[in-house]
Amino acid sequence: MKKFSHTDTKGKASMVDVSEKPIQLRTATARGTIQLAAETLQLIRENEIKKGDVLTVAEIAGIQAAKQTPFLIPLCHPLSVTKIHVKCTLTEYGVEVESMARCTGQTGVEMEALTAVSVALLTIYDMCKAVDKTMVMGEIRLLDKKKENII
Repeated sequence: MKKFSHTDTKGKASMVDVSEKPIQLRTATARGTIQLAAETLQLIRENEIKKGDVLTVAEIAGIQAAKQTPFLIPLCHPLSVTKIHVKCTLTEYGVEVESMARCTGQTGVEMEALTAVSVALLTIYDMCKAVDKTMVMGEIRLLDKKKENII
């Protein structure tokens, strides 16, 4: 089994030293879903949820959350994120959230993409909890992770 890079010689958690790694363009895409009752979907579609425009608020929340990732996940490196895109799409059974995060740096940006999806889903849950007690969030996953040399 591969050794974890986030532990020191005594097995204690440790932030990985990435100072020797080259600066590269890094991109990650993540997706997740929330299942909603048909009535809730209709309220969202008609912008009748009392807290406001659910999809737009969730997208903004996801963007804000991605920028806060190193404050939420203890061993994440603070990155200079250059782009975050969050898109919420109504589906037959709920909402699908997809995010893309990009940076130029020495470590990946997948935690930012996953955080954006997670918080967008939590925002949808929060905005709809008064009308839907059956919501289920899930299928949060990394779809793609790339790194490209800049020079």
